[in-house]
Formats: sequence, C-alpha cells, structure tokens
Amino acid sequence: MSIHLWVRAESRPHEERTGLTPQGAARLIAAGFRVTVEDSRQRIIPIADYAAAGCATAPEFGWPDAPEGAVIFGLKELPDDGTPLRHRHIMFGHAYKGQPAGQVLLGRFRAGGGRLLDLEYLMDDDGRRVAAFGYWAGYAGAAVALLCWMAQQRGQVAGPVRAYPSAAHLLGDLQSGLVALGTKRPTALIIGALGRVGAGAADLCGAMGVPVTKWDMAETAHGGPFPQVLAHDIFLNCILARPGTPVFVPSSAKVAARRLTVIGDIACDPDSDFSPIKVYDRTTTWDAPALRVHDAPVLDVTAIDNLPSMMPTESSEDFAAQLLPHLATLDRMDSGVWAGAQAWFDRAMDQTGR
Repeated sequence: MSIHLWVRAESRPHEERTGLTPQGAARLIAAGFRVTVEDSRQRIIPIADYAAAGCATAPEFGWPDAPEGAVIFGLKELPDDGTPLRHRHIMFGHAYKGQPAGQVLLGRFRAGGGRLLDLEYLMDDDGRRVAAFGYWAGYAGAAVALLCWMAQQRGQVAGPVRAYPSAAHLLGDLQSGLVALGTKRPTALIIGALGRVGAGAADLCGAMGVPVTKWDMAETAHGGPFPQVLAHDIFLNCILARPGTPVFVPSSAKVAARRLTVIGDIACDPDSDFSPIKVYDRTTTWDAPALRVHDAPVLDVTAIDNLPSMMPTESSEDFAAQLLPHLATLDRMDSGVWAGAQAWFDRAMDQTGR
C-alpha cells in the first residue's frame, strides 16, 4: 500500500515542534512514500529544508482538502471548529481518559468517518510508548517550576515563558536568575523519577544545583498520604494520570502546614478523574505559566501541556528519531504499533456510542 503522509502545520500558539525532520522525510521518500509538508509560520525547521529533501509543499492549514487517502500527521490539537474529520490523523488526541475536549474530538471523527492514530498509544509489546517527548517535557517543566519559585522569592507570580534556541540558552537564563537571588536553592521532590519525564526533570535540577528527592513506584505503592510532598519547596509530578494512581496532593494541601510553594504538574492532565493533584482544575499557559491556588501560605501550580516546545530543536530531533522507524511501517498499518493504536480508537468509539 502506497502511503501519502501529509505533515500539517500546527495551529497552537508557541508550537514550533515537528514530528518529522527533512532527513527523516527523505528516508520515507526513498522507501516509496509520498510526503507533503505544509508551510508554517512557526515550525522550527524552514519549509525550504523539506522541499530540498524532496517533499511536496502545501499552504498552511490546507490539510482538510488533502486527498482522501492521505494520512494527516501533526502533534497538538486541531483547530476547534467542529468540522467532521474524514482522514486518518496521527496526533496526540488526549481523548481516551474521559477528557471533555477529547469527547468532542471523537465526535468529529464519528461524523466524518476518519480515524485517530494517537501518538500516546503507539506502544511496543511491553506497553511502553515507542516515541515520546518525555525527557524534554521533564526538563522544561522543571525549568518553569524553578522560574515560578524564583518569582515567588521576588514577591511576584511568574511572568510569560518563551521558546529557547537551545537548552544551553535556557540554562543560562535560569542561572542568571538564581545568581541574582543569592545562594539559596529550593528543594524538589520528583515522583516518576525513573521514567523519561523524571529523568529530564532531575537533569535540569541537577544542572541548577537544586537538591532532589527521587521517588518512583516503590515509594508510592502504599497509596498515600504523602506528607513528604509538602516538606519540599517544589513538587514535580511526572506520573501520567490513570486508574489507580494515588492522590499525591489532596485539596486540603492548600491550607495545610507546608514548605511546598510550587507544584509542577508536568504530566498535566487536570481534567482527568484520575489526576493525582487535586488543588487545581485547568492547564496554565505560556503567557500565564503559574496558577496561584492559595495566597497564605502561597501555592502556585504550573501545568503547561506543550512544554517541550520551549526547546523545539532538541525535542523535535529526539522525537522524530524515535518515531521514524514506525512511520516507515505505515504501509503495514494493520500490524504492529498502528494496529494497536487503531484498537484503542475502536474501543473509545464503542464506549462513546459509535
């Protein structure tokens, strides 16, 4: 089966990442794929680089008119215009855990007859995701939490965050802010420290001289409560919400005696019933990264759901390298990771009244 992969532009502000580099596109083309890449005003890689690699190009946001058999590939959410979706879409759908926006998305697929191949559910035989932005999400999430803490030391709430040309630029910015505050450093507790997200968070903290307590499944197996969370300045949640996840921060934490002043919910799934952090109910944004949920004592939550785009170059190259071997099997969509993704979609559609 010949595959036409259509790489769409991202419509979300600040989303500069891509899941396919020009080098990866060239390899797919050499293997017999047709690759079309939309122009984009914000993608970190210029469209000219894709054209030079042999890709066809298309206008920004032209994917609704793509040929019927094209597979539309993007990362973040589609424009929320309610139009029926008739293509197969590869993307992060956030639609299988009861999220309200996810139910709307599934309804659009039902109306148009298309299918969602959710990147979060491309899994190997051990149930591990084959491609993830996790490391850079953890790295950036820890950075934003640290920015929130630094703002608190100045008696402020953290201001807007931005994308950086490289991780080195981010580290330099953080170091300057910490030096301006003197020698004090916060303590941090990471839950999920053995995973990719936790590893990124721990590396950022280590680079900034922030002492870290690392927890994973063994430390949380008893189900709580977890008073140690409240005994650190910063808590970084790197555990995806799922049935059976313990509550790490109950709603009562707002008024509890605590050292904790910043929660970085890097997993960022506040509207899931299974969220382990019960002091907030909505994501935060690049323009307003901190949500102040209590004033005295102060408690800020940061929960940005496209954190890796703060370092779009490194995160794109890393993710694209992980995903490329699996994109190359799209011509065998009824087997392997794609068959598993389709099964997840079918179950979700059945549960919502297909």
